[in-house]
Amino acid sequence: MGALTPARGTKEPQQERSRATRLKLLEAAVSCLAERGWSGSTVSVVAERAGVSRGAAQHHFRTREDLFTAAVEHVAEKRQGAVKAVADNLPPAGSAARTRIVVEELVGLYTGPLFRAALHLWVAASDEDQLRERVTALEARVGRDAHRTALTLLDADEAVPGVRETVQGLLDMARGLGLANLLTDDSARRERVVEQWSALLDAELRGRAR
Repeated sequence: MGALTPARGTKEPQQERSRATRLKLLEAAVSCLAERGWSGSTVSVVAERAGVSRGAAQHHFRTREDLFTAAVEHVAEKRQGAVKAVADNLPPAGSAARTRIVVEELVGLYTGPLFRAALHLWVAASDEDQLRERVTALEARVGRDAHRTALTLLDADEAVPGVRETVQGLLDMARGLGLANLLTDDSARRERVVEQWSALLDAELRGRAR
């Protein structure tokens, strides 16, 4: 019976190493996609950045499409989790301060390396049929998660007429700010837009709640 112990003991470290390798590949893939775009991001390039062999990369992800859709999904979930964690320290529901913080966090979903990487993936998907179906499904799922998160953080009732469209408008605005930030540092203008949108959203949601 004792002979079985080493086999069990070595299995967990192997699984941990496998998880660590997968995580390195996912994060390296997002960085490569954000910096190099789809054409410059190959499995070999990602493997080199992650510090693993190409064979190890292909062991975890059979195709290039598998790797990059999984990478964008992974980081989107991570960012979504960070936004949800904000809920623990938000001001009271219905307050203008809460609305402002929520708008800032949601805008953060669409700025930075993740959005840049996702955008490159969308552009590539527009020309590649094999990728388009997967990216379309991924974007729909990420969009639904973002919408649910926004409703929860804003303490908004989607059953109230107009609330769904109001919240979706916020997310569409946030995506537009993310696009504007791709070519130039748009932080100063974005700050003013966030302030104005926060005030409008707060007034709109309070008005509909009455």
